[in-house]
Amino acid sequence: MAAKVEPFWKRKTLAQLDQDEWESLCDGCGLCCLQKLEDEDDGSVYYTRIACKLLDMQTCRCTDYSNRRAQVPDCIQLTPAQADQFQWLPPTCGYRLVSEGKDLPLWHHLVCGDRDAVHHERISQSGRMLSENSVAEDDWEDYLIFRAG
Repeated sequence: MAAKVEPFWKRKTLAQLDQDEWESLCDGCGLCCLQKLEDEDDGSVYYTRIACKLLDMQTCRCTDYSNRRAQVPDCIQLTPAQADQFQWLPPTCGYRLVSEGKDLPLWHHLVCGDRDAVHHERISQSGRMLSENSVAEDDWEDYLIFRAG
């Protein structure tokens, strides 16, 4: 009988992951690409329904991932070295979960094999977002959806 091999996210540390493994932890929800507001008093991060101009609002994928920082200079590049700062990510985020020593949810594509499961389970905001070009920044507070952190 063959021994059961644990998936890479359970048997490796974040520092041991190669680039493809690291990138595959992204569940494709697109939530990190939504505009966020920070409470100045307590540092809480509030997600809005307002999407970055580069986010495809149906697929929840960046339309120019490899060049995104040229168009959106404040776009954050997540790395394993920043894991202690992932509290601002949604609690469903694969990067956050693995950095906290938790398992990936059943709907995560690495678990179920279906990249669209994140949308079917309504984890993403697919079809429910607005473009940042269509909402004045002063009105973003009207589109809060949840608090993270």
